Amino acid sequence: MARASAADAAETARRILETAASHFAAQGYGAASVDEIARASAVTRGAVYHHYTSKPLLFAAVAAEQQRIVADAIVTATAESTPDTALRDGSHAFLDAITRGAASRVLLIDGPAVLGWEGWRRLDGEGPEQELRTGLREAGVSPALLGPLTAALSGAMNELALWLVARPDDDDARTDAHAALDRLLNAVAPRR
Repeated sequence: MARASAADAAETARRILETAASHFAAQGYGAASVDEIARASAVTRGAVYHHYTSKPLLFAAVAAEQQRIVADAIVTATAESTPDTALRDGSHAFLDAITRGAASRVLLIDGPAVLGWEGWRRLDGEGPEQELRTGLREAGVSPALLGPLTAALSGAMNELALWLVARPDDDDARTDAHAALDRLLNAVAPRR
């Protein structure tokens, strides 16, 4: 029997990752089953383990992909922004991206527990938090305050995202969350 080509293997890994993201988002890490993920991906359980080794490593790959998606949303939202508006544009894009799709459950709810605090912080630091640091720097935040303000605003935005996710039936929650975010941003980096 011929071995799968590298392109076939990459496609299989991608399909498993997408399916796993859907399962982790819908059921949570604890209830999601590798057998169900394999079946929905049209592969064997062995294929899942071949590509991702274990359920925790599969989750870590899903979390890394979700962080990349959130960071990409920030980059896209700020591509045409001026330095004066990039922090706001990126922060609002973060709030929307992390509260829609698989990102909220994977990154905000299960991520810290499954990845561990250090692993979750490292992942955040390599993606959205890096974009936030850049936005604060471009908004004129002094180097001495860049680290603490990045940490403070990142934490506040994650908590705001959790608050928003907890209100799926509140039609005003997203508008209110964005208004609260503007208040925070005005305090951190007033408009010039």
